[in-house]
Amino acid sequence: MANVTLVTGFLLTGFSNVQKLQILYGVLFLLIYLAALMSNLLIITLTTLDIKLQTPMYFFLKNLSFLDVFLVSVPIPEFIVNNLTHNNSISILGCAFQLLLMTSFSAGEVFLLTAMSYDRYVAICCPLHYEVVMNTGICVLMASVSWAVGGLFDTVYTAGTFSMPFCGSSVIPQFFCDVPSLLRISCSETLMVIYAGIGVGACLSISCFICIVISYIYIFSTVLKIPTTKGQSKAFSTCFPHLIVFTVFIITAYFVYLKPPSNSPSVIDRLLSVIYIVMPPVFNPVIYSLRNDDMKRALIRLLQNTYGQEAYFI
Repeated sequence: MANVTLVTGFLLTGFSNVQKLQILYGVLFLLIYLAALMSNLLIITLTTLDIKLQTPMYFFLKNLSFLDVFLVSVPIPEFIVNNLTHNNSISILGCAFQLLLMTSFSAGEVFLLTAMSYDRYVAICCPLHYEVVMNTGICVLMASVSWAVGGLFDTVYTAGTFSMPFCGSSVIPQFFCDVPSLLRISCSETLMVIYAGIGVGACLSISCFICIVISYIYIFSTVLKIPTTKGQSKAFSTCFPHLIVFTVFIITAYFVYLKPPSNSPSVIDRLLSVIYIVMPPVFNPVIYSLRNDDMKRALIRLLQNTYGQEAYFI
């Protein structure tokens, strides 16, 4: 057997080796991270404190905001610190935890978005049965399953990935630990467990996507029967953003996790990775909640309760 050098840590290349550009990227991602954090924490606060937002839709939105906060908080803070300190190293244990948490929260988001599409299907297509079908127990069960299945699947997946030794180059040409790069530097000749995990994950994602598409086929067919244009536009404004965000999320996740390993990823690869990590936490609050009239009124009530009647000027 040929001599090999086992890898004891990894080096994340990020976006640039130029220190001034690293500082620029660090500050830019810090601003993006703070924007995502504050908007999602605002949604969590409003949906928790405001009694008028205690409905299934806002219950799922609160869970989605929690997932978004956790997802963006795994790779971005470390990326910011690495750029500001010019130290891009990460231990094997740190890389394992990063992969575990990112894939877990990503999988949980896929299942939760599927549950949200079912919630919208029942609300629009079966409004008379909505309170019975989407009762508190069912909502808690659907959210719990989304979190649990994501965590269970990705625990097995990450354990399989890091049960094998790594050798050769320790450079990961990304700003976070991604699966294709880890497979490229693996010493193992048998990666059946990893590829089986990827296959199962791909099948689950496709199944969720099919469920969402079927839900929206029924939703759109019902919406088109609404006699008023105002009613149609309100329903479409709720459904189209959900479908667009989920589609972009799945496509970018496909490129991040299923693309062939490469020693030098292209600009498109890096851009897709940024979209996959940053887009859901940043745009989900805007698309789902912060432009919603109920959320705006809840925010005004919160400000009034906090600062008094002076908040009426909003």
